[in-house]
Amino acid sequence: MTPAARVQAAIEILDLIVAAAGNQGAPADRIVSEWFRTRRFAGSGDRRAVRELVYAAIRACGPLPQHGRSTMLRLAEGDAALTALFGTGGHGPPAIVDEPVAQGGIAPQWLVEALTASGIAGDEAAALLGRGALDVRVNSLKAARDTIELPVPAEPTVARNGLRLPAGTPVETWPAFNEGLIEVQDSGSQLVCEAAELQPGETVIDLCAGAGGKTLALGAAMANRGVLLACDTDRGRLQRLPLRAARAGLSIAETMLLNPNQEAVQLAAWTARADCVLIDAPCSGTGTWRRNPEARWRLTPRDLDRHVALQARLLDLAAPLVAPGGRLVYIVCSLLDREGADQIAAYLDRTPGWRAQTPLLAAGNPRGAGLRLTPLADGCDGFFVARLVRV
Repeated sequence: MTPAARVQAAIEILDLIVAAAGNQGAPADRIVSEWFRTRRFAGSGDRRAVRELVYAAIRACGPLPQHGRSTMLRLAEGDAALTALFGTGGHGPPAIVDEPVAQGGIAPQWLVEALTASGIAGDEAAALLGRGALDVRVNSLKAARDTIELPVPAEPTVARNGLRLPAGTPVETWPAFNEGLIEVQDSGSQLVCEAAELQPGETVIDLCAGAGGKTLALGAAMANRGVLLACDTDRGRLQRLPLRAARAGLSIAETMLLNPNQEAVQLAAWTARADCVLIDAPCSGTGTWRRNPEARWRLTPRDLDRHVALQARLLDLAAPLVAPGGRLVYIVCSLLDREGADQIAAYLDRTPGWRAQTPLLAAGNPRGAGLRLTPLADGCDGFFVARLVRV
């Protein structure tokens, strides 16, 4: 593909992404993969270059653009080399004429205001649209961070078992990955798991386990001893955990598929049995925009209200499962106070018998009754984590 043809390809993909964002359709990474799946003529260099154009254009725009061309024109502003590729003929895009250019900015105005009210503005807000690092967690069931040998140099992160690798490193092709010695996991995600301070032999419930990324980290912290129950309402995601656990050498993880609105009945046998219940709650994902920049085009005030209501319900669902003296660890990959500090404050107000206990982590800053990690301050995805103790 010529450079101009790559630009046109990026515009076509952006058209699909913009349409999907407006209709809550497929995410950008899936759209990019599907587009290339039917275009075998594109080589690996073409795929990489087009993908970089697509994501750079997404990051350059604030509110939802009108279409892919307006998005690419926003990226082209001030870039003479990119602008020169328009109107060169062949398979490239037509010449630039007087036409709409997508707006810049971090996000839609209502969301910018919500972030600002939560203390995320200026450089902190701009950092949300940087590029996320590639971090792995060394699986302590099979290896040690200080002695593991990898094909490329890696830098230790502040997470206990974290290593940072150059962006684009093909980790999943390595023997170390296939043998379960490492797992791809952002250092922030590793840190919030450490907030649980798990011990071998404990009984732990991962209430929103998904595909089990945090479950694997919890099991390793437990040294594969104790009881670890991974729950979720998404059958497809939960079914991925047994294979991942087998690769990691984790044998204590059990799964429970929960039926929406029937969770309390299904979990009744676990009442007051857990030393720790971890809630990795569904949320707006504002802390993960570095990896999913188009997510800010999708989020609506109604979506946020729905997330906040679900988070409150999950807290109320988890509380009876915690044994006296046990911990409830609440996590969201959001930087909005409504989903973090305010959510925990409301829970403590309505629920007697609990006190907040600040996690002792190697990063993060206090926010309400918990800690907040941000891309700018901590070099990882954005998270809020709170640890509550049943007294």
